[in-house]
Amino acid sequence: MKSVKATSKEARAAKAAKARPKTDRRILRTRNALGDALVALIQEKNFDEITVQDVLDRAQVGRSTFYVHYRDKQDLFLSDVEDFLASFSTVLDRQDPTSKRLLPVQEFFAHVRDVRHFYAALVRSGKVHDVQALARGFFARSIEQRLQRAGVKLDPLQRSAQAHAIAGSFFSLLDWWLDKNMQPDPQAMDALFHRLAWRGLSAPLPQRPGQKSRQDVNGVLRAEG
Repeated sequence: MKSVKATSKEARAAKAAKARPKTDRRILRTRNALGDALVALIQEKNFDEITVQDVLDRAQVGRSTFYVHYRDKQDLFLSDVEDFLASFSTVLDRQDPTSKRLLPVQEFFAHVRDVRHFYAALVRSGKVHDVQALARGFFARSIEQRLQRAGVKLDPLQRSAQAHAIAGSFFSLLDWWLDKNMQPDPQAMDALFHRLAWRGLSAPLPQRPGQKSRQDVNGVLRAEG
């Protein structure tokens, strides 16, 4: 399983190649060096204690060069996270496009296990909330697309609501798994996640006694008594 740094590097390279095939390799090297430096520093000290100068010294990059690419350390952090999530959220589309899996749960959980010290540092710094907030958006969009490709009959509003709910449940399950010392193994967690997700998708919407409700999200939002 690739490290955070390796996955982010690949994502940055792929994005640059797509945006501009002849992107200067020096730009990619600079961005990789800055991203790698920040990842290393986050594991050594609290994010709030890290300065731009710390990053520059570790990456051996000049201050003026840094500000060509990023506004501040938060911009660097979020940019790296977005590159990582963009790569991870499309893993199934690239490797297993016809499967009924909605998210690469096994791969993500295995990755978190491999970089547990970095993840723990994100938790200590409070930055894990930024990561999860961004990830919910990336993963919800990916789930929504896969539901549509799988031919699940949902109107757009309901499909979006279901996708966001499933993405939220993914992180609830991740938190539970971490609390249980990363047991059971990622493969078993993948099976559990998808069993729960598909069971929820196939379940009829509940109705209150005496309530006549349409069987979709529009009906839930505009229920008729």
